[in-house]
Amino acid sequence: MTQPGFWDRPENAQKVVQQKKLCVQVVEPIERMAQVIEDAGVLLELAEDDPQSVEGDLQKAADELREGLDELEFQLMLGGEHDASNAIVTLQPGAGGVDASDFAEMLLRMYVKWAARHDYEVQELDFQKAEEAGIKNVTIIIKGPYAYGRMKAEQGVHRLVRISPFDGQARRQTSFASVEVVPELEDDLAVEIRKEDLKVDTFRASGAGGQHVNKTESAIRITHLPTGIVVSCQTERSQHKNRDSAMKALRSKLFQLEQAKREEELAKFYGDRGSISWGNQIRSYVLQPYQMCKDLRTEFETSDVAGVLDGNLDPFIEAYLKKRKDESKQ
Repeated sequence: MTQPGFWDRPENAQKVVQQKKLCVQVVEPIERMAQVIEDAGVLLELAEDDPQSVEGDLQKAADELREGLDELEFQLMLGGEHDASNAIVTLQPGAGGVDASDFAEMLLRMYVKWAARHDYEVQELDFQKAEEAGIKNVTIIIKGPYAYGRMKAEQGVHRLVRISPFDGQARRQTSFASVEVVPELEDDLAVEIRKEDLKVDTFRASGAGGQHVNKTESAIRITHLPTGIVVSCQTERSQHKNRDSAMKALRSKLFQLEQAKREEELAKFYGDRGSISWGNQIRSYVLQPYQMCKDLRTEFETSDVAGVLDGNLDPFIEAYLKKRKDESKQ
């Protein structure tokens, strides 16, 4: 990065910067623990003359080491082939009508807040507002080290139970929304996409974005006919840039589809979209008659539902990754 002309090729430079961030995630915790160990060694020498004077400092060092080891153990769980990649996240409401659309928007807010906690960047690829409230469909990219490795724990159907704000009789309603997560893959990935298999539609971008965006057909929708996978992008003013982003998302989803076939999970990940309903949820968010958020895969639960919806997802993600790690050992 210190070489002359490093920034002359911005795209390559960004890749190197990303690689550096991944390395830092591994190296910094080890260096930090090495320093704690060195300081603790000095404290042990002092303890020979006056043990009580350094007892508190030694306990603090022990706690820091324990936290550091936990951090490294978590890092080891993010060792999948694409775990270090950015995450492409698609949210879609399921059964529940207006409540489901509103719930999908609540999940979007939750992931944006979670990303901010980790200093991740969130880029919107496609956003379709529902007619009455909430969202009809949204696709975002969460950019940062190991974004996909963490976010893959969120893939599946989510369930919300609450007193509906859209029900005039204030009845309790259950609604569902699906979260699909795939890694953002490089353009040179070996995924065969034939032109004759693609249906490309252009349309005017919706929502705010300036006069140019809304007066030209800059938005792109690509349908992969053999699989039925649909990707859209309307955030850029340039149709060419929107097409590039949509093709990258399609390439990632097709790669994930092949992975799912090999793992015999095709029906789970890309099955009938009507299955976003009872009996398929991975996590429940109950706001009434009591407060509870429970992951049905790991049995991890908390009564702080408001905190979870505010982006405190790490305990759920860690529980999921630990379960996957334990299952791989069996």
